Amino acid sequence: MAPYQIITDATADLSAGIIKEVPNIKIIPMEVEIGGKNYSYGPKGDISIEEFYRLQRKGNYATTSQINPTTYFEFFESHLKNGTDILYLCFSSGLSGMLQSAGLCVEMLRYEYPERKIICMDTLCASIGEGLLVFEAMRKQEEGLSLEELTKWIMDNCLKSCHWFTVDTFEHLKYGGRVSSAAAAIGSALSIKPLLSVDEKGLLQVKEKPRGRRKAIQIMVGKMEEGWQPEISKTVIVGHGNNPEAAELLRQAVATRFEEAEIYIADIGPVIGAHTGPDMLALVYWGNNR
Repeated sequence: MAPYQIITDATADLSAGIIKEVPNIKIIPMEVEIGGKNYSYGPKGDISIEEFYRLQRKGNYATTSQINPTTYFEFFESHLKNGTDILYLCFSSGLSGMLQSAGLCVEMLRYEYPERKIICMDTLCASIGEGLLVFEAMRKQEEGLSLEELTKWIMDNCLKSCHWFTVDTFEHLKYGGRVSSAAAAIGSALSIKPLLSVDEKGLLQVKEKPRGRRKAIQIMVGKMEEGWQPEISKTVIVGHGNNPEAAELLRQAVATRFEEAEIYIADIGPVIGAHTGPDMLALVYWGNNR
């Protein structure tokens, strides 16, 4: 069996703790613009999460760029030319055109490296939900699954990565066109912390509109109670947009209710944070209520 490399992108928001457990994962950096400057976020990037949110809190809005085919080509080829097959786990096609760009690159590389296998998969996941899937895929590879076996496992389980998150302000969702100006104004006036999820088509959906963070946390934990499937994996990830105190509140709420949960805390990076803003809070787990 030929060796294969699992690759993902910077949207997966893999924490340092997770990367320490699966150090062989390869992550493609992504571009973000904020404060009139362009940055690279990811391995060997030039902006930290702390600096990004500092700029946001000063009133700057951010934009992101999808990975271009040239970057994909160079990143993938560096593994192919060494005789390694590739499994690329991509950010949801419902939220970005990155899968299409990767596909164009893969077609060219298959022509140049006909003996190699290159599989490009739509995770239909985002941020730490994508990270949850990537983390488990790396574990399955370590257990000895072949490229084909792991591909099937991902197809069977990607929609069991359940994403729930809330934002502190509507402003960045409004800037990115995710909500209307009128909805943002009403939501802010009523202290609504919208509860969003990524649906089975990989699209972002507003599910509920709780008032206040504590109520949003209560609902997220309730969603996990309704659908958690620890038989798939007990891994749970709490994500936050530069607000470790809020993340700890959510972690404690999950730990109290689900004693067997293996909880990781992860920063939401600039690529996702550009759209969700500071102080967002997220909970992802394996379950049946996506």
